[in-house]
Order: sequence, then structure tokens, then C-alpha cells
Amino acid sequence: MAAPPLLTLAGIRLTFGATPLLTGADMIVGAGERIGLVGRNGSGKSSFLKIAAGLIEADGGERFVHPGSTLRYLPQEPDLAGFDTVIAYVRAGLTDGDDAYRADYLCEHLSLDPEASPASLSGGEARRAALARCLAPQPDILLLDEPTNHLDLPAIEWLEGELKSWRGALVLISHDRRFLETLTRAVVWIDRGVTRRLDKGFAHFEAWRDEVFAAEEAERHKLSRQIAREEHWMRYGVTARRTRNMRRVGEFQAMKARLKAWRGPQGGAAMSLSDAERSGKLVIEAEGLSKRFEDRVIADGLSLRIARGDRLALIGPNGAGKTTLIRMLTGQMAPDAGQVRLGANLDIAALDQSRAALQPEWTVTEAIAPGGGERVEVGGVSKHVAAYMKDFLFQPEQARTPVRALSGGERARLMLARALALPSNLLVLDEPTNDLDLETLDLLEELIQDYAGTVILVSHDRDFIDRTATATLAYESDGVWRLFAGGYSDMTAQRGSGVSARTASNPVSARDAAPQPGARSKSQSRGKMSFKDKHALESLPAEIETLAGRIAALESELSDASLFTRNPARFDAATAELSRLSEKKAEQENRWLELEMLREEIEGG
Repeated sequence: MAAPPLLTLAGIRLTFGATPLLTGADMIVGAGERIGLVGRNGSGKSSFLKIAAGLIEADGGERFVHPGSTLRYLPQEPDLAGFDTVIAYVRAGLTDGDDAYRADYLCEHLSLDPEASPASLSGGEARRAALARCLAPQPDILLLDEPTNHLDLPAIEWLEGELKSWRGALVLISHDRRFLETLTRAVVWIDRGVTRRLDKGFAHFEAWRDEVFAAEEAERHKLSRQIAREEHWMRYGVTARRTRNMRRVGEFQAMKARLKAWRGPQGGAAMSLSDAERSGKLVIEAEGLSKRFEDRVIADGLSLRIARGDRLALIGPNGAGKTTLIRMLTGQMAPDAGQVRLGANLDIAALDQSRAALQPEWTVTEAIAPGGGERVEVGGVSKHVAAYMKDFLFQPEQARTPVRALSGGERARLMLARALALPSNLLVLDEPTNDLDLETLDLLEELIQDYAGTVILVSHDRDFIDRTATATLAYESDGVWRLFAGGYSDMTAQRGSGVSARTASNPVSARDAAPQPGARSKSQSRGKMSFKDKHALESLPAEIETLAGRIAALESELSDASLFTRNPARFDAATAELSRLSEKKAEQENRWLELEMLREEIEGG
């Protein structure tokens, strides 16, 4: 007998103002399922996930959560108000019977100071705290909205590993292709207000989506031909036949209504670059480049040559100094030692990850055409501002919308529109993928691949780096950077590992000194286990033995063949309890083994 679904959404409808956002969205989440929730920016993914979490009420449709199932939701903008410390906020997500140790474990691996005040956290730190709060109770259903935002590569890979071993159900919104491909086994696609489901992982989604669009276009073409034939019959058929065959007339009107109501796929952004005069063959040459802020080393004797046409990716953990290094390489900041020589005829266009070049009071038009004109020249072609706005999916009525009123995705597209309109032969992109949907990412990747100039980019998106970079400059440690041919996957193949977390050997502040995901705690780095780890190592064997006894008792009870027919409710309850205890026992055994290996390593070292 198949287990009932944990969460069911059926016929969900939602309207904002006069615009229908969801008109018939469905999703069924079974135990242990891993679902990617995908769709264009503005398609309603986040709203649908909030409905699934019970945070907003749909205008129509049904939501059902199986009794006894636990659910946790990660919002894009968490609210930590009302808590004195980070650990208090994280522990507030726990319920009776949950392992309190999980809160401490997650704070450590997400580089959070447990005793810090939530009011002092950056946006990224607040989001990591919310992620710890969601993961700590190990719920039956985990709903994550863009969990990799504000995480660096070590943290993303740590989270990926954590979720790969997750035993509960997972519904995930992300623009990170590699993350989606690794973690999903099914895809729910929101498109034009309705959902479609593919019972395969995200790696198969885009080919399937294109097949759906092709089939729709073929059906629309077929319908248009049918209408043309019927119109010919209406005009030239025998009058008596026309008056008698009212059914055919009705079908003709219905076909016309279907064609009128047909909604094609939302258009994509149409990006193009303005090329400047060709640069010299040598674009940037750095010799013996060194830079230090107090005790924090950004670069230590770095030498690097960037030639015309190179596409260089800079990768490293948060705090490694990637943005500072770019500023030195492009002549915006002087090094402490060494020199940077810029090539001839350089015209630089830059995209800042902070979106700092956008003033909140500007309108969309003023951001795209700073001089206030009505036209911009892109790729040698003069375009009206309204037409250029449309290329980046802005509607005409948004021309006078202030920047402060735009969503994160809209600000990202506006920054791209602004940067790409500038004539350039050196394109500098600092975290360009933030808040972009997958289709817009595709276009940006194609644009970079076809760009005749040189590109320097910083990104935490492994797939994006693989698709665009010809070389990768990776952070090693303490200002040491190493150059690899190819993208991120090529780098890991040559290096034998991904990007390591930055250690606190050269801190600049208390925040920088916090342990990075995957790094050992301070007590461990001194050759000691933490008190919590010692306590867990000593107490876990007794807890595992107790669980084993309860599991044996349940297995004995369920071995009674008559229990199901005699007391089906007790059979279901015992089965569910057995599954829960077995999972908990396996988790505690894995945790004990991890701690025992750590103890042996410390004592052996």
C-alpha cells in the first residue's frame, strides 16, 4: 500500500490586483521526494511556495498537509526580530524531541556566531541563520526558496552535501543549475499560471520544456489551419448547409476563442553588447602584486597576464578579497607592492554585485540613459529606450518606476542593461548571476561566449563558470592565488578538490574570524574536541542502544500478521514510528562514527 502524500496542493489560484498569477497550480509531495520548483521570474514560484508553507492563503484551490507531518520554510528575506541571540532564533525552530545539538552544529558549519545579536547580522548572515533554523529540526517537508543566495562556494558545497543525505521531502527553488541537478529527482514547472510535472531530475528539464513548447507551437499552427479551412467553408459553402449545421458553426467559434486565448511562452531577454575599439593584445599584466589590510592578506606576490579574448573567473570563499583583487587589476586601487600595467585602448564596463551604481531615486529610463535622452546605441544600432527596456523584460509602464521599487531580479536586469549599453572591450562582472532566472542566465552565458573582448568575472555559480570561463584564478590561502586552465570542473579535476573555506589565521574583524563552513572549530584546531562533541561522543552509544530496544519492540509487534486487520490504525502508527526511529538511529550512528574518527585523528596527530 503506497504511503499517502505529505503535502497536496490542488487547483491553486492566486491573483495580484487584476493580474492572475496562478490559475491552476498543483503539487503533490510524497515522503522523501526531491522536487525542483522552476519557472521564469514573476511566474509565481515564491508565492506558490508560501502557499505550500501556509504563510499566504490562495484565492482558490485546496491545500492539505498530512496530519503529524512537520514542515519548515526558508524565505528569501527572513525576520529575526524578537530574539536576543542567533542560537535562540535557531533553537526556536525546534520542537519537543528534536536534537538540540543540531542547532549548534549548524551554526558552526554555517559560520554563525551563536551569541551574536540578530540585529548585528548582515543580510547574508541572517539568511544563513534562517537556513540553520529550517534544517535543525529535520522536518518531514523542507521548503527552500533560493537557499544558495549569499553563500560562498565552500558553504554551497557543504549545504549540497547536507541535503544529499537529507531523509525528508525537499522542495527547492534555485537559479543554481548544478545545485538543482545534484539534488532533484522531479521538477514542477510553473508556466503561465499552471503547473506541469516531470518525474526526472532537473538535468532532464530543459530538453523536456523545449519539447513542450514545440508541441504547443505545432498545436497552435494546426488550430490556425483548421480555422482557415472553416472560414473558407463559412464564406463559400452552400447557404442551406450553413444554416442547418449549427454544430459546426459552434465549433468554429470555439476554435477562434481558443486561438484568441492562447498564451505563448513569456518572451526572453534579448541582450547585446556595445563593442568598443579593439584593445591591444595584452589587456592586463600584474607583476609581484601584493595587498594587505592590517593582518589580512589579499594578494602576496601575484603575477598574472590577461590577453585579449580571455574569460577569467575569480573564485574563492567570502572574505578572500576577490572584489579587491579586481579593483587592483583594473587600476581602481593601488597595490602595496608590485605593479599593474593596463593594455592599450581599454574601455571597461563593469557590473557591481552590490548594484551600487543604481541610485534609488532614478527611474528605469534614467538608469539606462543617464543623459536623459530617448535613445541608446547598442552594438552600433540606435534603439529607443522603450525598445531597449523591452529587451530586458521591462514593460512600457515601468519607464518611470523608481529603482527602489524594483524587485531583486528587476534590479539585476537593469544593471545588465546599463552595463551592456556602454561601449567596452573589457567586461568586468562581479556576481552577475544574482537574482537572474535560468533563461536570462542562458542568454548572458551566450553573450559572454560570443563577446569579442575580454571578460573578468566573479561568481559562486559553478555551472555558469564552466560555461563561460577559459581560465580560473582560485584562492588557495593567505593571499596565494593559483591559475588553472578551463572552468570550475576543470579546476577541481586539476586541483583534486573544490574551493576551501578561508581560515581565520589572518582575520580583519570578528566576523571575518568566524570559522568558515567545513572548517574546524577553534578548539579542534588546537588539538582538542569541543565540549559538545565530547559529550555527544560519550552519550550517543546509550541513546543508540535505547533506540535499538524500541525498534526491536516495534518490529516484534508488527510481526503479528493479524495486527493490520485487527487494528489498522495501530498498524499505521507503529509503522510510522518504526520508520522514524530507524532514521534517527541511523543518523545518530553516523554522528557517533564522525566524532570517533575526529577523536582518533586528533589523538593520533
